[in-house]
Amino acid sequence: MTQTLTLRRPDDWHLHLRDGAMMEGVLPSSAAHFARAIIMPNLVPPVVTGDDAAAYRDRILAALPEGADFEPLMTLYLTETTDPDDVRSAAACGLVKAVKLYPAGATTNSASGVRDFDKVRGVLEAMAEIGLPLCVHGEVTRPEIDIFDREAVFIDEVLDPLRRATPGLRVVMEHITTSDAAEYAAGAGDDLGATITVQHLMLDRNDMLVGGIRPHYYCLPILKRGTHRARLVEAATSGDPRYFIGTDSAPHVTDTKEAACGCAGCFTAPVALSCLAEVFDEVDALDKMEGFTSLHGPAFYGLEPNETMITLERGEPVHPPSQLETGAGPVTVFDPNRALHWRVR
Repeated sequence: MTQTLTLRRPDDWHLHLRDGAMMEGVLPSSAAHFARAIIMPNLVPPVVTGDDAAAYRDRILAALPEGADFEPLMTLYLTETTDPDDVRSAAACGLVKAVKLYPAGATTNSASGVRDFDKVRGVLEAMAEIGLPLCVHGEVTRPEIDIFDREAVFIDEVLDPLRRATPGLRVVMEHITTSDAAEYAAGAGDDLGATITVQHLMLDRNDMLVGGIRPHYYCLPILKRGTHRARLVEAATSGDPRYFIGTDSAPHVTDTKEAACGCAGCFTAPVALSCLAEVFDEVDALDKMEGFTSLHGPAFYGLEPNETMITLERGEPVHPPSQLETGAGPVTVFDPNRALHWRVR
């Protein structure tokens, strides 16, 4: 049995760091294992301009532990008033690596998102022209659509028409959760990629709901059937370069998760690589893990893979702390309710 696994240092292509005391508390967990990360812009207020992104990047860099080697890759929050010229300028200077599309009301802090897609056509056309990727939270938000069907409906009603209307637009389907999304990505061209989270590779909706509600497994898009999880594992471990890791690690103070109306998000950053190694090991695909964590994402974004290496070791079960203390309050660390045998050396 393989006891060590050496990889190029991974990147995280979907990360929530929040801001202020929460950011200062959770940032070291990502910087310890990941070299770069696409930083989500759904702050309050959101990161909507190049100046906003520059200021947020400066706050992240200032909060890094001394000696940490971590590069935040900034994004802009797409609104119906986003200025195409500002997007061009932010991309041209290398500050911004993508623009994020949140359908209004789809997830945490998404109230400023897009309702009328005709109002963002100019931005999307500018992005297609300069090759700047659009990261999409792929769910419709109409109340009559069942929450478990939101992703599949989004593909049919929004994503596919949007791509057809904007030839050349590079798109990342973020945190895909269904076989529908995996199949759509598999049939797409080189201008489409798809990220998959730790929790959607390890859990299905039974894990969240059977025997009692487990609020720390509640995320958006929500966990789906076991058949969907199996298809995601197949995609992630296939070696297909369309798929790469985006943890969607999303910290919330524990009290706001364990509440009558709890927040959506799983804080996976401290255990992400241990969890992924477990998933790949279980299907005898450890040889494919470097592609998923370290090679496919940089290739899609037009970046070089990291030169530095990390090594994971397999041994006795890992016992990460159940909570991370931050200046904003304690944050519960993701626990997949199974033994994790891999740790970063």
